Amino acid sequence: MDTVITRPIPSTREALPVIGCGTWIGFDVSPGSPEHQRLPGVLDALFAAGGTLIDSSPMYGRAETVVGALLAASGQRDKAFLATKVWTSGREAGIAQMEQSFQRLRTERIDLLQVHNLVDWRTHLATLRDWKAQGRVRYIGITHYTASAYAEVEAVLRAEPLDFLQINYSIDARQAEERLLPLAAERGVAVIANMPFGGGGLLRRLRALPLPGWAAEIGCASWAQLLLKFVLSHPAVTCTIPGTSRAEHMADNAAAATGSFPDAGFWQRHGASLPL
Repeated sequence: MDTVITRPIPSTREALPVIGCGTWIGFDVSPGSPEHQRLPGVLDALFAAGGTLIDSSPMYGRAETVVGALLAASGQRDKAFLATKVWTSGREAGIAQMEQSFQRLRTERIDLLQVHNLVDWRTHLATLRDWKAQGRVRYIGITHYTASAYAEVEAVLRAEPLDFLQINYSIDARQAEERLLPLAAERGVAVIANMPFGGGGLLRRLRALPLPGWAAEIGCASWAQLLLKFVLSHPAVTCTIPGTSRAEHMADNAAAATGSFPDAGFWQRHGASLPL
C-alpha cells in the first residue's frame, strides 16, 4: 500500500497525513464486545497506511476511553496524532472535562484540543491558550458540523488566532467552500473535514450503484475513495476523518489519499452526473 500524502499544518508546517479516523459511534463500544474486538485492526490499518490523526470527543460516549486503552495496549501512542474536544459550559467544568480526556486517552499531552460546536468558546480558548503555552496541548481549534452555524464559525475564525478548524464538508454539502475554506486558507488555519460521506447516508445510497467509469481516471476503486478524493481535492483541506469501525474500511479510505487530486474543473465536469 502506498503511504498517504501529507499536508502541512499552516501554523507550524508540521506534516499531517491527509486521512485520519473519526471515532463517533464506531468506538463507543463495550470492551470485550465483538465490535470492540475489531478496533485494534482499525488502528493498525490507519498506522500501516501512514495515517496518524484519531479524532474523538467526550460527546462520543466511551470512545476516548477505548482509544486510550487500545493505544496503551498496543504501545502505539507515539504513532497517533490525538485530537479531542471540550464540550461543556464554564471554566471549571471545561478544565474538569479536559483533564478527564487526558486520563481517558492515557496521555500527558494532547496534540489537538478543540472547542466542540463552539460551546462557550471564549472561556475554553482562554484555557487552551494557557495549556498550549505550558506544552500540555500542541494545537487548538474550533469545530462544528452544520451549515446553520457557519456565520458564527466565520466570526470566530476572523477574530481568534487558531491552529485548526474542523467543519463538515462533502460532495453533497459544499457550503463551506463559499466562505469558510477560503477564510481558513487566508488565516493560515488547518482544516479537518468531518462528515466526508455526508454523515453516512450518501455513501449508503451510492454503494448499491456501479462506480462511474471516470473514477478509475483518478485512481478510485470504491465510492468511499471517490467521496474522500473530492474532499481532499480542495486545497484548503488539510485532513479528513471518516469514521469507521472496520479495518477493511480504514484501508479502503486510506487508499483515497494516494496519487493526485483532481482540480475543481474535473469535479464540475463529472460531479453533475452523480446521483446525489
